[in-house]
Amino acid sequence: MSMFSAAFLLLLLLQAAAAAAAALAAAPAPAQPGSNCTTRCGNTSIPYPFGVEPGCYLPGFDVTCSDDVPPRLHLHGIRYVFDINLPNGTVGVYVQSVDVSIPGSPTQCGDYLTDNWDVVGVDIDRGPFSLSATRNKLVVIGCDVQVLLMGLDEDIISTCAAFCSPVAKNLYMVASPDCSGIGCCQAPIPAGLNVYLLQFRRFNGSWSGHQATVYVVDADRLSSYAPMDTLQATALPAVLEWVISKSPCQSNSTSPECRSSHSFCQNSTTFDVGHRCHCSQGYDGNPYILDGCTDINECEFPEIYPCFGDCKNTVGGYLCQCPLGFEGNASLPKGCRDVDECVDPEAHSCYGICKNLPGSFQCQCRQGTYGDPTTKGGCITIKNSISGSKIALVVSGCFILLLVALAAPFITRKIQLQRVKRLKEKFFKQNHGLLLEQLVSQNTDIGERMIISLREIEKATGNFDKTREVGGGGHGVVYKGILNLHVVAIKKSKIVVQREIDDFINEVAILSQVNHRNVVKLLGCCLETEVPLLVYEFISNGTLYDHLHVEGPISLSWDDRLRIVLEVARALSYLHSATSMPIYHRDIKSSNVLLDDSLTAKVSDFGASRYIPIDQTGVNTAIQGTFGYLDPVYYYTGRLTDKSDVFSFGVLVMELLTRKKPFIYRSDDGDSLVSHFDSQFGEGKLGDIIDPQVMREDNGLIQEVAALAVMCTKLKGEDRPTMREVELILENLHVKTHAPICGTPCNRDYIPAQVVTQEVSRQYTIEKEIMLSATYPR
Repeated sequence: MSMFSAAFLLLLLLQAAAAAAAALAAAPAPAQPGSNCTTRCGNTSIPYPFGVEPGCYLPGFDVTCSDDVPPRLHLHGIRYVFDINLPNGTVGVYVQSVDVSIPGSPTQCGDYLTDNWDVVGVDIDRGPFSLSATRNKLVVIGCDVQVLLMGLDEDIISTCAAFCSPVAKNLYMVASPDCSGIGCCQAPIPAGLNVYLLQFRRFNGSWSGHQATVYVVDADRLSSYAPMDTLQATALPAVLEWVISKSPCQSNSTSPECRSSHSFCQNSTTFDVGHRCHCSQGYDGNPYILDGCTDINECEFPEIYPCFGDCKNTVGGYLCQCPLGFEGNASLPKGCRDVDECVDPEAHSCYGICKNLPGSFQCQCRQGTYGDPTTKGGCITIKNSISGSKIALVVSGCFILLLVALAAPFITRKIQLQRVKRLKEKFFKQNHGLLLEQLVSQNTDIGERMIISLREIEKATGNFDKTREVGGGGHGVVYKGILNLHVVAIKKSKIVVQREIDDFINEVAILSQVNHRNVVKLLGCCLETEVPLLVYEFISNGTLYDHLHVEGPISLSWDDRLRIVLEVARALSYLHSATSMPIYHRDIKSSNVLLDDSLTAKVSDFGASRYIPIDQTGVNTAIQGTFGYLDPVYYYTGRLTDKSDVFSFGVLVMELLTRKKPFIYRSDDGDSLVSHFDSQFGEGKLGDIIDPQVMREDNGLIQEVAALAVMCTKLKGEDRPTMREVELILENLHVKTHAPICGTPCNRDYIPAQVVTQEVSRQYTIEKEIMLSATYPR
């Protein structure tokens, strides 16, 4: 096959450009088509600027009507035209397919390879016509063939490949219906290039001598034809785009070619330079002839211009309104509503009895009167028409209405109070109020102090003013308020789900039995709302996280950090071993440790905590906590033990030593804070990770505290110490740093007996704890 045959497909479509360019230079444009111009060829309309006879078309837009039966319209050598669309600026044409024989020669491996064919390029940057890149696709039907679409510089700009099963016998029976690569493939035709080149390649040479059929197809019309597995047509529809002139629109969007008085010019986005004409909104027709754009009677096309009322055509538009007696949006189905004229009787001149009807109304004089009800005073009373019984009936009716009107506010108020009362009772039960009553049932005074009304909470927080928000954790938003002349913190749940409510009530149940100087005090709760509310003592100095992770090299002193670690250990030791039933916090981290004005630590946020029966060492439960602090054994097994809090405590100690954030820290090797700290400790390189401020303020205890942190974060829970043991170790270190100055050499390991024997944590019976918690003001 010659190079010309391979390029034939694109030449068929683009011959129109060359012929139109020659015609454009040869003939002047007629001002108006003549009256004897042919306007139809077979079933195809021929609108101006297209035409058959000289003087009936603009240069480059001449077409030919054949003598076939039926007649067919030809455009510069293209087989025939089936559609000319002026608004879109397109021409629909049928294009002959190209059958390409693909020769091959076996290689040493037994496969077939094709020779690459260099195809003559086609210049499309001439004349008013261009192959539409947005509408057309390149479709290839064949087996084991690849088609490359290239620019003049031989860069591949589009390609597709079609494959067939080796057992297939018929080429067309193996083409997939969606033309996705099985026996058939399709590729877009990019715009913006002056030259296109086609190149064919073969592979999988088990079949020799096969042909590939190449089409240019209008993608919008492709789906209306038979599936590709039965496609054997010799011609398919394609789309050409055109411009009326190769010059741009003038600055005021006008053009000499736009001759109709209701037309405008618009630049083409397909051609580098050029424009088309369009009829203005509300007009339709041919913008290229005088008075070609005519007003559209929108009322004749309700499917396009919906109107469900009275439609009135206007110049360049239409008016759609509801019928008399109706109002609303007539452009919507059932958008017109009947007007109730009786609502405003004076506006509709009815001074008698008004009765509304669909689209109208009825007006008549009242019983006992006669005359004209449409005029004021037009109804005249009939003498002696009002009997004594009617007067008595009217008076009694008025008296009853007066009683109902006077009683209505009291009845409404009573109903509202009953509704509010029932709603509070519902929320009280929903929020486990019965559990709280059971907890405080041993002392009525405690119950009265612990339960706070919603009215008091709203007054304390300014009705939950956003400016009163001071923070929030994983279990709620915290407001600052003043309750009975005391500053308090009030926590409100973020999400109204049962799990959050259970967490809040869990916190009430735990904190109501806890009384320790290093645990935040619960002052009371409110269960009258859908979201439970908890009232705590207000800790004014923020969280340990806020104080530790500040900008700059200086943070909390080493002495303060060591004391805070000891206070947190005392609180956890108390929760684990000194309460009537062990309590595991489950979410120990620096943001859950509050600091008061003297930097005393207060452990907070017990929403995730759990009671553990005293005869059990752990319990299986859903995973809760914060990544970076979370015990890996608990995370992977779901079994919560006292050693889970020990692990989180060890991470907290590392955070205080290093000022690194456990939940985001990664070393250069990608290790977490725990892994990196453990390796640095084992290699004797603690100085590389310890906070420089701590190194400067070291009192000789860094190594011992670091060893304790490593011990607490052992992988196996049984290798970790208990919180009681951790507390004693830290107490011993604290005594070392505060040992008295001796007149003779002192033994730093000496601990006074009274220090060892004193209680490390404040411990009370559960009854005394509840009594003490109730003494705090709310």
